[in-house]
Amino acid sequence: MRVLLVEDEVRLADALASVMRRERFIVDQADNLGAATEAAAIGEFDLVLLDRTLPDGEGLSLVPHLRARNPGVHIIILSARSAVQDRVVGLDEGADDYLVKPFSVDELLARIRAVRRRPAQLQGEQIRAGTVIYDLSNEEVEVNGARIDLPRRELRVLAALMKRRGRTVLRESLEQAVFAFDDEIQSNTLDSHISRLRRRLKDSGAGIEIHAIRGVGYLLREAA
Repeated sequence: MRVLLVEDEVRLADALASVMRRERFIVDQADNLGAATEAAAIGEFDLVLLDRTLPDGEGLSLVPHLRARNPGVHIIILSARSAVQDRVVGLDEGADDYLVKPFSVDELLARIRAVRRRPAQLQGEQIRAGTVIYDLSNEEVEVNGARIDLPRRELRVLAALMKRRGRTVLRESLEQAVFAFDDEIQSNTLDSHISRLRRRLKDSGAGIEIHAIRGVGYLLREAA
């Protein structure tokens, strides 16, 4: 799962980012509305943790832009504004949940798990290719009816390719989907992840193949 954390309190932001990385999330951080808007425009996020009171504006103003780009994105407001009306406004503006500061990290993680379950119950967000079923909500993959465990970055590669099955996905687009903005990426890092993913798919009889389009990117299609 890729998370955009929009929080201007540096100590809180760094602490939350550290916790979520331990939970195997890919985390990008923004400390103001402008940076968050830019990140949302170029990155594909599954979850946004959004402070309301930012140095350059009201965090809620970002919600419509997030929804327009990705209707399925989960949004949790993190705010010291605790009045009932503040919470009502946040939820009515399109947030999935509203957590008042200060809060327990355990409660935040529980709420993240809760909002991630909702699409699976309400929409059945799954993508299929060959014998592979990818549950986007829970980031779980089944091949021939059996669950297989993939490292988080291979999961991100597979999701990006399956969403665009039969079409070439630019290398830059895959890197944006897989890596956080501040990750150090070597020239062959993406290729190494794809090479390992190819082997896993072949060994499990997935019925799909990943093809390199030289100088452009990668394409996923059903095996011949």
